Amino acid sequence: MKKSKSSKLDKLDRFDMFISLAKQRSVQILIIIGFLYLVLVTFEIPFVFRTGFSTLSQEPLARLPRLASEVDVQEKEAPSRPLNWVSQNSPSPTRFQYQNQHQHQQQLRTQSGIVSNLSFDAKSFYPSDKDGSLELHKSAKVAWELGRKLWEELQSGKVKIDSTKKPKNGSELCPSSVSLSGSEFLAHRNVVVLPCGLTLGSHITLVGKPRGAHAETNPRIALIKDGEDPVMVSQFMMELQGLRTVDGEEPPRILHFNPRLKGDWSRKPVIEQNTCYRMQWGSAMRCEGWKSKADDETVDGQVKCEKWIRDDDDHSEESKATWWLKRLIGRTKKVNVDWPFPFAEGKLFVLTLSAGLEGYHVNVDGRHITSFPYRTGYTLEDATGLTLNGDIDVHYVFVASLPTSNPSFAPQRHLEMSNRWKAQPLPEQPVDLFIGILSAGNHFAERMAVRKSWMQHELVKSSNVVARFFVAMHARREVNVELKKEAEFFGDIVIVPYMDNYDLVVLKTVAICEYGARVVAAKFTMKCDDDTFVRVDAVINEAKKVNEDRSFYIGNINYYHKPLRSGKWAVTYEEWPEEAYRPYANGPGYILSSDIAHFIVSEFERHNLRLFKMEDVSMGLWVERFNSSKPVDYLHSLKFCQFGCVEDYYTAHYQSPRQMMCMWDKLQRQTRPQCCDMR
Repeated sequence: MKKSKSSKLDKLDRFDMFISLAKQRSVQILIIIGFLYLVLVTFEIPFVFRTGFSTLSQEPLARLPRLASEVDVQEKEAPSRPLNWVSQNSPSPTRFQYQNQHQHQQQLRTQSGIVSNLSFDAKSFYPSDKDGSLELHKSAKVAWELGRKLWEELQSGKVKIDSTKKPKNGSELCPSSVSLSGSEFLAHRNVVVLPCGLTLGSHITLVGKPRGAHAETNPRIALIKDGEDPVMVSQFMMELQGLRTVDGEEPPRILHFNPRLKGDWSRKPVIEQNTCYRMQWGSAMRCEGWKSKADDETVDGQVKCEKWIRDDDDHSEESKATWWLKRLIGRTKKVNVDWPFPFAEGKLFVLTLSAGLEGYHVNVDGRHITSFPYRTGYTLEDATGLTLNGDIDVHYVFVASLPTSNPSFAPQRHLEMSNRWKAQPLPEQPVDLFIGILSAGNHFAERMAVRKSWMQHELVKSSNVVARFFVAMHARREVNVELKKEAEFFGDIVIVPYMDNYDLVVLKTVAICEYGARVVAAKFTMKCDDDTFVRVDAVINEAKKVNEDRSFYIGNINYYHKPLRSGKWAVTYEEWPEEAYRPYANGPGYILSSDIAHFIVSEFERHNLRLFKMEDVSMGLWVERFNSSKPVDYLHSLKFCQFGCVEDYYTAHYQSPRQMMCMWDKLQRQTRPQCCDMR
């Protein structure tokens, strides 16, 4: 017994000794690990601390409900890009200099007038066909030759505008009414032209008949699964369009009136109304058979949506007891009339659309159906065309109470030739930020709105930030004449002398880099569009967050996007043979460090720059090429908005001229930036 007890005690002693030794070793291991951690933090191993975390924006981004389509795709943080390291002696963005750069810059400032200094020559447009851009370069060569010829004619004064076609008072004479029969309407390709637009009290009367429902095969309207019956659809669209807002672009839809007899996703007859500016739809207003609530805003005293009979209405009659009770207490019964949906297949209707003080009012067969409030962005005079499409047979269209005269649609209508809006002279010293704004020759209204809104920011007025419009030659000579006058007066336009073409916008982007890098020697170069509203202070603060010795590319960056191989924006395999694009920032707004801008211009002049018809994709390609020799920080933020506007935006896209003014007014009066979403 004693031996067994002693053996047990020995085992316990050995176990306690093992535990104590294990604790000591654990403590020693923790001390060693802590010492190694301190060494790592002290010496900052470059691979861990310079490439692992600096390639992503440190700002947390919340999911933004207003842009669900964009956020769904990009709600995750952008992944970091692989960096190929080079010598630490490589020049930093702020120290990047050419030989005798100061003298060179002063020379460029002296030479820089309203024409870009970007060097174009015949060799610029003779690439190899290895990169798939051969056709683009051929097109660029032709556009450059035509544009140079047009500019030389402008300079010589040979191009004159025929003023005999315009009334002396600067107004156009227009008919007070327009009427078309059904056959005449078809002959006019379903369009009624309203030369001077509408005015208060104008009204449109339409006599038509909806066609019977048909099986819909368009997958954009109805997706049919295997074994399912086809969806039956009957709908038509009546639209007021701004046919003369800007030539050569999709006309804005000032009013989109869309009765859906059958085929709506709700499986009920509805009326949907909306607006669209540059392919950006606003918030739809749907009338689904329920009368607008009592506390909803009215339009000229009319409700937005009237009631009609629905299949799910409760039409139960009140009980006899309730009826007798109301009779005893003397309560009179209110007579309610239930109306059906105002449109029926194969049934003739008379629709009247009238322009009120606060919005449009629609009556069908003498009964008010809906009222749609005006949206910020357009006036009645902008509605210069009426179109009708879909499942409808038009019998007669009559438009009356039209304005007989209106200010001319020439540039003078938009341009306010006041010294107040002139650009500041270029400063002698380098600037912090240069903003190059892509614009088209006939975008007079858009440029004027930018001048009167965010270009009035104190940073721009103080010349710490310089902004310029980059415009190519227009196909219409009279537009070029007015453009030259505008450029000479305001001093904020740089003309890139080639014939403008959407596929060649990339040339303007190269010109922006040349101006930012060489003419104003900017630390940062930004590119945006003339329908982009820019919060100048927020943009420059984002750029200054990056260390001065780092190269960067800031914007709403797309990773792993694939080219569309069909449709309007199709890209052929010859143009882009790869299955995916390089990482690129969306075109409406992005920022580059100065060394990247210098690199792009130098490569263009050496004829080593690959050109692609989408300028933002091209920029992503160039930045990645630069990244192969010097590391670039890719900084992603959804606040560089691609579609419309979000709260606390850095940039907002697809903003009409009136929205620009609205946003600037809000930015002046409120501490937090807010959108002007209503169009």
